[in-house]
Amino acid sequence: MNSQTEKLSLHGGAGAIEAERDAAAAGTQARGVVVIAHPHPLFGGTMDNKVVQTLARAFIASGWTAVRFNFRGVGASEGVHDEGRGEADDMRAVIEQVAPHGALAIAGFSFGAFVAMNALSALWEVRDIQRVALVGASVARVPPGPLPEAAHERTLVVHGEQDDTVPLAAMLDWARPQSLPVTVVPGGGHFFHGQLPLLKQLVARHLRVD
Repeated sequence: MNSQTEKLSLHGGAGAIEAERDAAAAGTQARGVVVIAHPHPLFGGTMDNKVVQTLARAFIASGWTAVRFNFRGVGASEGVHDEGRGEADDMRAVIEQVAPHGALAIAGFSFGAFVAMNALSALWEVRDIQRVALVGASVARVPPGPLPEAAHERTLVVHGEQDDTVPLAAMLDWARPQSLPVTVVPGGGHFFHGQLPLLKQLVARHLRVD
């Protein structure tokens, strides 16, 4: 992402996992590690996606070390796409290696948000998960289970009003039974073209220390 980005080769169930790590911005108080998941691999999703990088920049500026990684079968990550099952294993494997203890944040965009939700549910009882950011979450075709209720106040859900990949109505249908607030970006599409600075601001606001 910049000249300070550290390239990592981690280990997962399908082999090597390609990842990159960026340290928290100089002058900020270190707050922990965020692991960020990218959109659908079969539709060009990688850890270099602009929304993923926007998420990373917001966390970095707020004192978090940000780790992005490629799911199995993407870039230098070994294996093949596994429809979310193996990808959830990949995310947990990355977390175990880059943030085995201490404060953790989880984030994801689109398919990556779907995977991040599964990781959150699996880890909530055993890890100190301080913040969650879910952008354009994939909840339409295979809706994920509800988030742990105690995680709601630490979770930011952002969705574009005019998202034509994951309709806003599908997001509200998923969130409504949980009484989980959704931040809607007026006129926003799935990839937030022209609105990435606003997205960064929303995430940075969510990350402010009380």
